Amino acid sequence: MTAFFLWIAGLPPLAQIPVILLVFGVVVALILFFIEFAPRPGRGYAIMRLVVAIAVPALLVLVLGVYNDAVWLVPVAAVLGAGLFLLDRRARGGRGSLLQLLAFMAPAVLLLAVGLLYPMIKTIVGAFFTNDGSKFVGFDNFSHVLAGTNQGLLALGNQIIWVVVTPVIATLIGLAYAVFIDKSRGEKVLKVLVFMPVAISFVGASIIFKFFYDYQQGNQIGLLNQVVVAFGGHPVNWLQSYPVNIALLIIILIWTQTGFAMVLLSAAIKGIPDEQVEAAELDGANAFQRFLNVTVPGIRPTIIVTWITIAIVSLKVYDIIAATTQGQNGTNVISYQMVRLFQNLPPQTGTSSAEAVLLFILILPFLIYNANNIRKQRLGL
Repeated sequence: MTAFFLWIAGLPPLAQIPVILLVFGVVVALILFFIEFAPRPGRGYAIMRLVVAIAVPALLVLVLGVYNDAVWLVPVAAVLGAGLFLLDRRARGGRGSLLQLLAFMAPAVLLLAVGLLYPMIKTIVGAFFTNDGSKFVGFDNFSHVLAGTNQGLLALGNQIIWVVVTPVIATLIGLAYAVFIDKSRGEKVLKVLVFMPVAISFVGASIIFKFFYDYQQGNQIGLLNQVVVAFGGHPVNWLQSYPVNIALLIIILIWTQTGFAMVLLSAAIKGIPDEQVEAAELDGANAFQRFLNVTVPGIRPTIIVTWITIAIVSLKVYDIIAATTQGQNGTNVISYQMVRLFQNLPPQTGTSSAEAVLLFILILPFLIYNANNIRKQRLGL
């Protein structure tokens, strides 16, 4: 795999693009071919599925280059693929369904345990020990991160502001877009324009707005300060002006999440039966009353999901803070504080873990509320 990328790197720049597109197209074509033809009945297709089940895991190990350190992984991957194929064949005959389910879930469960469960347990345990992990200190790390000298209370307060303000405004603007753009002329174009910021990374959006808020001693390149100067005012260093900088940073997240809210809510609005809207109109309800009494109750579950999703995103605004203010001038939040403490020399793993646990505690109510809301929907409550 490394040799292949080195070969591509040695090609002229204009030749690299068609080669990469060609390779990508071949891979996609093979995947679609096997998805389309492999499930068909017959001995020939069964042999094709067996070959794919054995070859693909082995080839993935080879492509990833793991065989350099552990050659035995190649036959192990092939044997596992053959075993899963046999389990699938047996389950189709009505036997071994539970064994098949366990076997196919095992890789995902293993990855979750290694990549999520183990780090979570280690982080929770580390929050109650010193930074070098040698001594149990109880809740001292939590007391330290919430101390005023460590900007802990400021970070917690800012994080709460982000969580309270961002999802409410983004959901309301997204709902307004969904209502006014829906069924209007140029609906598709307008929705694409509103949704485009969702495709931009938080770092990219932060850089865009950083130019927008830019402050210079001479000629202004920031649009906001150009407007201020044009009306006879003096330029302002927006990102250093607390608490205005908090609001300006929140605008970045709102800009990136409004399109997401608009798409979900627009789809939900289209799912409301026309009969309900027509019945309300025949009863004499005006547009606002129809929206308040028919549309909003009809899309209430989607509004809740949208609000919770954006609230959880608001708890992970590390990218925006890191790309704009680096937590200075009163803009620090828990997510950025957690990473900064871990990157210190030496790493403050105990206090950083305490920050992570505190962030998880803030996220937990949203997860519980969302799970409870889903349960009520299933029960029809």
